[in-house]
Amino acid sequence: MKSNEIKELFNKFEQIACEYEGIECWSARELAVLLGYSKWEKFLNVIDKAKEACDNAGELSEDHFPRVGKMIDLAKGARREVDDYMLSRYACYLIAQNGDSRKPEISFAQNYFAVQTRVAEIVETRIHELERVQARAKLAQTEKILSGVLFERGVDSKGFAIIRSKGDQALFNIDTNLLKRKYNVPASRPLADFLPTVSIKAKDLAAEMTSVKTQAKNLFGQKKIEKEHVDNNQAVRKMLLDRGIVPEKLPAGENVKKVERRLKKGVEVNGGR
Repeated sequence: MKSNEIKELFNKFEQIACEYEGIECWSARELAVLLGYSKWEKFLNVIDKAKEACDNAGELSEDHFPRVGKMIDLAKGARREVDDYMLSRYACYLIAQNGDSRKPEISFAQNYFAVQTRVAEIVETRIHELERVQARAKLAQTEKILSGVLFERGVDSKGFAIIRSKGDQALFNIDTNLLKRKYNVPASRPLADFLPTVSIKAKDLAAEMTSVKTQAKNLFGQKKIEKEHVDNNQAVRKMLLDRGIVPEKLPAGENVKKVERRLKKGVEVNGGR
């Protein structure tokens, strides 16, 4: 297909979209014409195949292919009602996959939805990556505040590092260095930079709790605060286990610094460290 033909089909597809019960939909009658089907009966065969594919995928075809009536104009100003379907975007995708690929319009639709699906996947990935980067930044801020609270209560930077390590061991039920080796974390890098989002948030919650409880209980000294931090991490671990999440068994995350750089550059996901 020529570039101008592709642009025309793209514009027409978006233009015939309508709203049905608050959801973006397409009239099957209008889509049939757009996809090169002059006979409604032949297009119905494609719809039936698409509905079957929908059911096989575990979706309710009734949700994506609701049948409706449509008024059409006849000769001499007469009108009559005919069957139609209000198709979801997913239904349009399934129709494209089950249509006659020899038709250039169907070929266009197949590629159109492949691109749309890829765009959606990229957007979803970016959202998850941004959430992880933000969680890591939040943890860093929480630990900075906790460090200040502990410094005022007789705990130096070395003591804070020990408290944090003991907290990690309580949360993950494994020594920090062993977990770093399991996740292939360089010795010089923080474990949190390679944790999945839920584990980062778990560490953040435990650190927040320690900061609050240390001040509320007016704790002083490394030993008392260390016990408080361990208790808080154990409490967070129990909460995760109760929900079926074993933190030390979760897969490692990509180096969060690399993810952050990629988000800033707007580069597509390539993986790796």
